[in-house]
Amino acid sequence: MQAIINGRILMPTEEITGQALLFDNVILGLCEQPPENAQIIDAQGRYVAPGLIDTHIHGYLGADASDGDTDGLRRMAEGLLKNGVTSFLPTTMTVPLPQLRRAFAAVRTMMAESNRSDFRGAQILGCHAEGPFIAAARKGAQREDACLFPDASLLLQDADVIRLVTLAPELPGATECILTLSSNGIHVSLGHTDSDLSTALDALKAGANRFTHTFNAMSPLHHRQPGTVGAALLSDAYCELIADCFHVHPGLFALLDRLKSEKLLLISDCTRAGGMIDGQYDLGGQTITVHGAECRLADGTIAGSVLRLNEAVRNLRDQTPMPMHKAVRCASEGPACSLGLDKQKGSLRTGRDADILIMNEDCSVNAVWIKGVQKL
Repeated sequence: MQAIINGRILMPTEEITGQALLFDNVILGLCEQPPENAQIIDAQGRYVAPGLIDTHIHGYLGADASDGDTDGLRRMAEGLLKNGVTSFLPTTMTVPLPQLRRAFAAVRTMMAESNRSDFRGAQILGCHAEGPFIAAARKGAQREDACLFPDASLLLQDADVIRLVTLAPELPGATECILTLSSNGIHVSLGHTDSDLSTALDALKAGANRFTHTFNAMSPLHHRQPGTVGAALLSDAYCELIADCFHVHPGLFALLDRLKSEKLLLISDCTRAGGMIDGQYDLGGQTITVHGAECRLADGTIAGSVLRLNEAVRNLRDQTPMPMHKAVRCASEGPACSLGLDKQKGSLRTGRDADILIMNEDCSVNAVWIKGVQKL
């Protein structure tokens, strides 16, 4: 048994001080005085938080999920620990199906490997397939020649790996695809779409439950044509946010919080350029140029990010009246809930996996445990 003392413990609805957090491989609870046989860890007044969960991340440290490379996924998993990420969904691009199959196979291998106690990185929970069922009109940095009409049969052979699929609901066959994917335990997000309000709302009724990088690569809000953004704001669905203060103006962070509350999800949408120097990198077969927080194609199209998820937490806290515990929840329990994993991960509630961070006021990470094993 281990006990973290002198910490500012971030529970989903409050910050707690003056108590110790007890854990072994799972969270055992809080107490005022830890047992004598407990191994003591002094947080020295820092935050004690649940591990962060990134449900939309393409790459990091030169690796990309679409490469289909297990070594690259290992490098991502190890590097993400410094960002406080204890579990994630490697996210594929809209690329040709044979390439997707290789990517899913690599994720399958790494799901098993990352679940071992001696694995040195964040746990891989499955894959997020961003496409290939997206609208060419809102493809963003995705490849138009790889865009396909929705057909669940193309993905079901990898249903053991795919936890989340982004698709455009206005495409032919979308409703049937959403119904089939949902019935096979795969969550559906609406994104890279030119959908109108009613089509998006109908897709939610069919089983979709979230919106991919809200505001980006979707039909905008207009007072006569509310579009996909209107559906995202009006509905009870989850909404992803890239909180790098570039993809979305920080003035809108508080609006999203007010309208979405517990359904607001922080993501990184990070590319292989994350953690690397400025320069040119490959993204799904296209060249992107990275300068500071900006990643763009040659024509200026925004192409993913280099955002770290702990930075997203800090930005959300700093740009809103939101307390720290709530900002952390948007990157921990919120993502876990969106995938139906909140009874296992995402919080410091009793019985959850002991995925734990100690971090500073600026959200820099000092220590990481995954299922009670210290990784950083």
